[in-house]
Amino acid sequence: MNVPVKDYRPFKGMLIRDLIKQMGEAWGFTAGKIYLGAEILKKMVDDDRCVKFLSFPASIVATGTRGIIKEMVKKSLVDVIITTCGTLDHDVARSWRSYYRGVFRVDDKELHRRGINRIGNILVPNESYGLIIEEKVNVLLNDLWAEGVKEISSREFCWEIGRRICNEDSILYWASKNRIPVYVPSLTDGAVGYQLWLFSQDHQFKINVLRDEAELNDIIFNADRTGALIIGGGVSKHHTIWWNQFKGGLDYAIYITTAVEWDGSLSGARVQEAISWGKVKEEAKYVNIEGDATVILPLITIPLLTGEA
Repeated sequence: MNVPVKDYRPFKGMLIRDLIKQMGEAWGFTAGKIYLGAEILKKMVDDDRCVKFLSFPASIVATGTRGIIKEMVKKSLVDVIITTCGTLDHDVARSWRSYYRGVFRVDDKELHRRGINRIGNILVPNESYGLIIEEKVNVLLNDLWAEGVKEISSREFCWEIGRRICNEDSILYWASKNRIPVYVPSLTDGAVGYQLWLFSQDHQFKINVLRDEAELNDIIFNADRTGALIIGGGVSKHHTIWWNQFKGGLDYAIYITTAVEWDGSLSGARVQEAISWGKVKEEAKYVNIEGDATVILPLITIPLLTGEA
């Protein structure tokens, strides 16, 4: 009750760091949460004894927000990534082909007839998705098989994708180069996963997901503290908080979501609910930010990525 609300004060040469600071002073509903998110993220990144998790859904990798995640991985601001198969799909596809700007209100029947897929307001021609993924992943799988690889974990597979069939604009390239593990619990749920299944019909090729879980177990129990930037929901969010309950919960938690909580969904559940499960510590530094990650993620990360923070 003793901190007054202040108006924004735009000035020439204003940096994102300055904008975030003024959001904290203006305290305008979501603006105040963005300020807190940036502050908690910086504390988490600066905490050398904290293992930093990043979880996110595939949809944002279809947008230019992929570049923000790539830079976070390139600069090693995170230690562990948990995501979905679609992230692999889009990261591979966009290493070789372009996606295009579209609109939300469009004739989807016409798009289907033209061989164009839609992700919100992103347009993805068949040749930019399924066809190129099939081509590149088949080459990778045949190469691995020829080298005697018959069984692989999702983390090992992600590193091989990044090392062999992605370029320097990709998330997986830098994850492989910087040895940042990427875990995909739902690996069969996407185009890359389908190619794995198809390959397994003629080859005794296996994905060992339990090897991933053993690695996550070691990461959690060897950590002094843990924190997570959690974008969206689904299996990547739950797998992140699920494992952290065995360490007594996350010490830092930043949720960015557009989902509602009143339907009881995991995607819409706020941090407070995870505290009840012991997946986030009672004394954790945390914030829930409701909004579109393609707007919020650049705002809270660019000061760190550019050295402004």
